[in-house]
Amino acid sequence: MSSSRVNLLAPEVRANPYPVLAELRRNAPVSQVDPGGVWAVTRHADVVTVMKNPQLFASEGFKRAYSPPWIDEYPLANSMLVMDPPHHTRLRALVNRAFGAPVVNRLEPRIRQFAQQVVAELPVGRSVDFTDLYSMRVPVAVIAELMGLELATYPLLKRWAECFGQFTGIRPDDTERQQVMRDTVAEAREHFTRVLDARRQNPSEGDLVSELLHARVEGEALSEKELMGFMFLLLVAGLETTVHLMSHSARRLSEDPALMARLRADPSLIPRFVEEMLRYEPPVHGAFRMTTEEVELGGVRLPKGARLLVVLCSANRDEAQFPDPDRFDLERGGPQNLPFGHGIHYCLGAQLARMEGRLATEALVSRFSRLSPGEGPIRWNSSLVVRGPLSLPLVAHVD
Repeated sequence: MSSSRVNLLAPEVRANPYPVLAELRRNAPVSQVDPGGVWAVTRHADVVTVMKNPQLFASEGFKRAYSPPWIDEYPLANSMLVMDPPHHTRLRALVNRAFGAPVVNRLEPRIRQFAQQVVAELPVGRSVDFTDLYSMRVPVAVIAELMGLELATYPLLKRWAECFGQFTGIRPDDTERQQVMRDTVAEAREHFTRVLDARRQNPSEGDLVSELLHARVEGEALSEKELMGFMFLLLVAGLETTVHLMSHSARRLSEDPALMARLRADPSLIPRFVEEMLRYEPPVHGAFRMTTEEVELGGVRLPKGARLLVVLCSANRDEAQFPDPDRFDLERGGPQNLPFGHGIHYCLGAQLARMEGRLATEALVSRFSRLSPGEGPIRWNSSLVVRGPLSLPLVAHVD
């Protein structure tokens, strides 16, 4: 590996990628980085260009990232995430309804209840892992509710999501982690196959799996591969991103007691808090793309077939777009849409993620007066697609 290249998965970069990304924006906005020599796209304008032009920058790049030689078939490699039009358009139309406002609004009272229950069970005055006891519990309950899964499935969903979230961080020589990933994929696939079979026999009203089985576009149902790809996508995209949003939010409140006091005094500020959180510390770190022909981007000639990593968290801190970007500022205007992608791949679950972030923060600030850092270091995940703490030691106070 070239020692001069930035390694985005180096532990010190994972803990705080922003200084390194700022340097790339200044000096090498489109440049090769490790692992793997992928081209990192770090400026806001270039990121938007890539996301808006799927015909030049294809999502096939994700398919490559999810089809390494050490695994026969990873279902995410057959999901909407990796598709370009027209396949993407067809699948998206099928799935869109399942995430529309009516479904999200129907879920709100249940999510509020989950959030309040989870927060009520957090211990006071001692260091606990917030990722485990807070951030993970609400989204897992929501995904299980959406998919109509049993309560007993919760620990499995949690373990699978944590494992799959590390997929793009596995090195070609790390045979041990590769084996764990293969076993976990097989286990989840087997479980989801049983769930799909059960819903075919016995559809239930309003759950997402039944809806997907019965959805038709131009008379066509989802294929078995597409269904499995969607189950995996829902688990990773629907769980992991929201978990990280909640962890980042709790960590931010622990670092800024005045901010927490302000939200406690005026909960109507919480939606703005969530928006700025999505800009400041977005759960989605990057997205893979691939050039379909030779193209110039950010002053660099890229060959056909070049693998790109569109670094969304860098675009969200681009000085050219956001004044004083490293400052967390509740007064910043406008929704932060880039954290959820842009263009045809704009995240279907954006509305649901925002709602979960809002209701969880409401529950947290209404019960606790402040949060403080706990014992031991924060452990970060290893992935080029999502970034968040695997463990987050915090102490909750009611004084």
